[in-house]
Amino acid sequence: MKTDTICGLRPVDALFTRRADSVQRLFYLPEVKAAAGPWCARLAAARKPYRMVEAEELEKIAGTPHHGGIVAVAKSRVPAIFDPTNPPRVKLLLVLDGIGNPHNLGAIARSAAFFGVEALLLSEGIGDALPSDAAYRTSEGGLEWLDLFRTRNLPNVIAAIEPYYRTVAATLGRDAVPLAELPRDRPIALVLGNEERGVSPPVLEVCRRQVRIAGTGRVQSLNVAQAAAVLFADLAGITQ
Repeated sequence: MKTDTICGLRPVDALFTRRADSVQRLFYLPEVKAAAGPWCARLAAARKPYRMVEAEELEKIAGTPHHGGIVAVAKSRVPAIFDPTNPPRVKLLLVLDGIGNPHNLGAIARSAAFFGVEALLLSEGIGDALPSDAAYRTSEGGLEWLDLFRTRNLPNVIAAIEPYYRTVAATLGRDAVPLAELPRDRPIALVLGNEERGVSPPVLEVCRRQVRIAGTGRVQSLNVAQAAAVLFADLAGITQ
């Protein structure tokens, strides 16, 4: 059985909130015993193991010193294969095209969950980041709040969901309109591209619109995770 290693109080809290049945065991440092208590009780009721350990052992279990004092081992969450004939009916579908850094994936997921994005579609190509220990840790629980989907043919999927979504690529291209000019009269599928290359040409070709974030021009662009947060804040429709 493949497992995920979920580190940190907030990620572990989100894990128990969203998919407690998948948790197999729990390890924690003495200083987080009080916080871990309710989760230990749930595992005890389910006859699953939990244990207080010292820092050196917890680092070995986590595979990193950045464990936040607690580590849960859970059944891996595999994103569902995306069905373009029956896509999730959400106001904002987040689509990641070739995001390769798991820390960027986690940071994007954290912002997405913060602003109420509900569904995430991942490209599943060579080098593309999928949910991993690093992504879960960086997302601070955000990945748990997203319905996760995957596809190996993102251009075909983007073209096929046009009846359900306005497909929008975030780019720096000449055809990109300022974010303020993007119509908001229907659900949006927002495509964010690779950290270095941006949205891939085959995907860009099938997106009906391109959008850009207005800046001062002093630097060319934002990091993809920073850009994602700006876009979510505007498109998610949360009243500030």
